[in-house]
Amino acid sequence: MIRIQKLEFHYPAGAFSLQIPALDIAAGETVAVTGPSGTGKTTLLNLVAAYDIPHKGTVTLGDQIVSALPDAARRAYRIRNLGLVFQEFELLSYLSVLDNILLPYRLSPALALDDAARDRAANLAGTAGIADKLKRRSDCLSQGERQRVAVCRALVTEPSLLLCDEPTGNLDPENTERVIDMIMAYAHARGATVVSVTHEHDLLPRFSRTIDISSLRQPASGIQSS
Repeated sequence: MIRIQKLEFHYPAGAFSLQIPALDIAAGETVAVTGPSGTGKTTLLNLVAAYDIPHKGTVTLGDQIVSALPDAARRAYRIRNLGLVFQEFELLSYLSVLDNILLPYRLSPALALDDAARDRAANLAGTAGIADKLKRRSDCLSQGERQRVAVCRALVTEPSLLLCDEPTGNLDPENTERVIDMIMAYAHARGATVVSVTHEHDLLPRFSRTIDISSLRQPASGIQSS
């Protein structure tokens, strides 16, 4: 599902660089990415999602080298195939919870906003415990509620790849379990691949594999950061 080869990336200021000699994640794997802050976990997700483009090397999703696509094609690929949970949620404050969950359908003609999509949004909101908030504006929600909206939005398009940046970082223990249960149930039901950054080590047994971004330094075995 995900193959990274001979990748090198750095930000323009030159203060941070990431080298990934090789990384393979199979379809259907659920992978937790751990490590100290500032070591490249979010950068890794951005590279996989093709928000950031490597200076060298390739990022391949399935049979598509996404790092080689032009900008418009990368956007189209993301909307059709990826579900994204951002660390800052990226909700639109002037929209209701329901409209935020359904936002991907407003962004691309490649997705059809039909009754099935609306039903999925409502069902996901119910599972996340925010069904009573669907008509509320997102700027009237707590941080934990916003995070659950973001998870629902990532799942509503039924993506084959789910990328999550701290999807439980603002949740209490009960809702942490609720959200992880949602993500894992979706992955197992759909055969979807999950890559999730997390600092919550209690959650690691829920994943099929853990990548410690700060310790995998051997060539062709994982990730190097500097």
